[in-house]
Amino acid sequence: MKKSGAFPYINRELSWLDFNTRVLEEAYEKDNPVLERFKFLGITASNLDEFFMVRVAGVREQVRSGYKGVDCAGLTPSAQLELLTQKIHAFTDRQYSCLSRSLIPLLRQNGIFLLKPEELSEEQRGYVEDYFRSVLFPVLTPLAVDRSRPFPMLLNKSLNIALRLRQGKETAFAVVQVPAILPRLVELPSSAGRAFIMLENILLLHLNALFELHDIAASAAFRVTRNGDLAIDEEAEDLLIEIQQSIKKRKRGRPVRLELSRKCDGELREFLTEMLDVREKDIYEVSGPLDLTFCLKLSSLDDGLRLPPITPVPAADFLGWDDMFAAIRAGDRFVHHPYESFDCVVDFVRTAAEDPDVLAIKQTLYRVSGHSPIIAALIRAAENGKQVTVLVELKARFDEENNIHWALKLEEAGCHVIYGLAGLKTHCKILLVVRREEDGLRRYLHLGTGNYNDSTARQYTDMGMFTCRESFGADASSLFNVLTGYSRPPMYNRLVTAPEGMREFFYRMIDGEIENARLGLPCGIFAKVNSLVDPAIIERLYAASLSGVPVTLVVRGICCLIAGVPGISENIRVISIVGQLLEHSRIFRFENAGKPRLYLGSADWMPRNLDRRVELLFPVEDEHIRARVEESIRLMLEDTVNGREQLPDGSYHLQDGRGKPLINCQRELSRLAQEAREQAERARREEDDMRPLTQRPPDAE
Repeated sequence: MKKSGAFPYINRELSWLDFNTRVLEEAYEKDNPVLERFKFLGITASNLDEFFMVRVAGVREQVRSGYKGVDCAGLTPSAQLELLTQKIHAFTDRQYSCLSRSLIPLLRQNGIFLLKPEELSEEQRGYVEDYFRSVLFPVLTPLAVDRSRPFPMLLNKSLNIALRLRQGKETAFAVVQVPAILPRLVELPSSAGRAFIMLENILLLHLNALFELHDIAASAAFRVTRNGDLAIDEEAEDLLIEIQQSIKKRKRGRPVRLELSRKCDGELREFLTEMLDVREKDIYEVSGPLDLTFCLKLSSLDDGLRLPPITPVPAADFLGWDDMFAAIRAGDRFVHHPYESFDCVVDFVRTAAEDPDVLAIKQTLYRVSGHSPIIAALIRAAENGKQVTVLVELKARFDEENNIHWALKLEEAGCHVIYGLAGLKTHCKILLVVRREEDGLRRYLHLGTGNYNDSTARQYTDMGMFTCRESFGADASSLFNVLTGYSRPPMYNRLVTAPEGMREFFYRMIDGEIENARLGLPCGIFAKVNSLVDPAIIERLYAASLSGVPVTLVVRGICCLIAGVPGISENIRVISIVGQLLEHSRIFRFENAGKPRLYLGSADWMPRNLDRRVELLFPVEDEHIRARVEESIRLMLEDTVNGREQLPDGSYHLQDGRGKPLINCQRELSRLAQEAREQAERARREEDDMRPLTQRPPDAE
C-alpha cells in the first residue's frame, strides 16, 4: 500500500490475493455446509492456478528482463515478486490447514471418507489392485530420465510422480504422469457411507509393477504450473492460425511454480529443481493432495451437503406474452440472472432464427458454453437464410480453443464471422435483430452485463435489457459497422463505448458530482464492478470524496483504492460480496443533482477495459427497470451475510450485523424474483378473468 505521493494505492496483485483470501474464508465458514466449503476451497485453487499462469508469470518476466520501474503502489517487479511469494506460501498453508484440520474430519462425520493407502480394508485393497491392473496400468507411460532420454516436457498443470530408482550402486530417475483422462477420485466399496481414494495414491501403491528391474528408493507427487499468457502477434496474416499456435506454446511455457509433496526425498527434490529450472522460493511443499481443484468435483457428490440451489424462474417481464417481439415493442424488458432464467435470451435468438420477417442477426460472443444453444440458434438462422454476423473474440483468455471451434462451426453454416479487432478485445455484450414490420424495419436489442453463456448464467449474477427504442437501435447498428468495417466511431445517442469515449464519460460524470457537491446540490456515486484498478479513476474518486461526494463501491475482486483513509477517502465505502453466486454485473449510478442517471454495462474500472477493449454501457430509462436495479443495489449494501467492508488498512471484515436482521442479498433477490413471477401470474389470471369467454386463451377456463 502506497500512502506517499498523490494518493494511496494497493498493488493490484496483492489485492487479488486478498480477494482469494475472502473466498478461502468461505471454506472456513462453519455456517456453510461441508461440501459447499469444499467448493470454495476448490475455487481458491483454480483461481490461484490462473493467477500463477498470468499474473505471477508476468511479474517474473519483468524481473527477468531487468525492468526496474515502479507501479502506483511504489513497488518494483522484484519487490512485488518477493511480497507475492511470501503471501502465496502463507495462503497455501492456510488452504491445506483448512483441508486437513477442518474439512476432511467434517467430511467423515457426514459419512464420506477420503482414504489414504494405509487406511484401506482388505476388500478395498483388492478393488484398488484390480482397478490398477484393468484401468490404470494400460494408460500409464513410465518415462526414464538418463543421458539418452532427457527429462520430459511435462504439460502445464499435469500431476506427476517422480521416482529415484536404484539398481545395485547405480541411481536413476523416472517420471510417471497421473492420467488426466481418468477420474481423480475413485470410489471404493464401503460398508458404511461412501469411500474414495485419490488416483495418484493408487499409482503410488503399485509403482513396483512399472519398474520391476529397479528398487524404488523414493517417490513423490509433483505438479508444474507454467507461464500461460499468450504472446499473440496481432499483425499476423491469419489471426486464427496465430492463436492456435500460441495455445500450443502455453502448454509448454516456462515453469513458474513447482508443487511438491512435503515428504519428498532430498535427492529427488534437487533433481526436480534442476530439471525444471525453478527457484527455491517457487517450490510449494504441501502436506496433502496436490491440485486442490479436485475439491470442486468432490463438492458435487451430495446436494444435501451443499447450500440449497438458487433456482432460476422464468423472467416475469415476459409472462403472458407469446410473442417476444410484441412484448419488447410494448416496453423495455429486464432480466436478472440467475434469479431469472437465461432461457429468455436463448428464446430471443431462436425466435429470430425461425421468424420469416427477421432479416439479420448481429451478435458479439466473448465466452460461450461447450454446447451453446445460442450458437445452435445462430447456425439455424443462417440455414434459414438470415444474414448472420457474429464477432467471436478469439483472444478471450483460456477460452481460445472453444471460441475457435465455434467460429469454424458458424462459418461452415454460412455465418459471417469476425475474429475481433487488432489490438483490442471485444468484450461488450450486445445482440441485434433486424425485423421487417408493417411500418418498416425495426431493430430489437438485447444488452447485457454478462456473457452469452447458458452455463455461467446459472452461477454468475448478471443483468440484461431488451429494447426496440430507435435511438438504441441506431447506436447498435453504428457499433456493429465499426466492429465489422472501417466506419469512424460515431456520436452515439444512448450507448457509451470504449475505447472511444467511455473513459471520458466516467471523468465527466465524476466531475459532475464534484461540481454538484460544490453547489450544494444532491450528489453521490455508486459503482458495482468486478475490479477497480485504474489509477486515474481512483484519483478522481478520491477527489470526489474530498469534495464531500458520498461514494459507495461494490467491488468483488481487485480493489486498489483504499476507503476511509483520513483526509483522503473518508466519504468512500467499499464492499466486497463473496457468496454462493459469483457477482458479475456492472452497475453505475450518479445522483446528478437529484435526477439520477443509471447505467449497466460490460466494463470494469481497469485500464484494459477503458483503453484496450471494446466495451459498452447503456442507460436504464424505463422506470420499472430502474426500480428493480435500485432494489438490487439496496440489498447489496445491506448484506450482513456475504458483504465484507474494507477498512482503512486495506483489510476486509464482515459487515457488522449486530442489531440488524441477517440479510443475504443473493437469497433475497432470488425470493424477490419468485415473488415477481407469482405477482405477474396473478395479474395475468385476473386479466384473463376480465375477458369475455370467447376471447380467453384455451387454458384460462
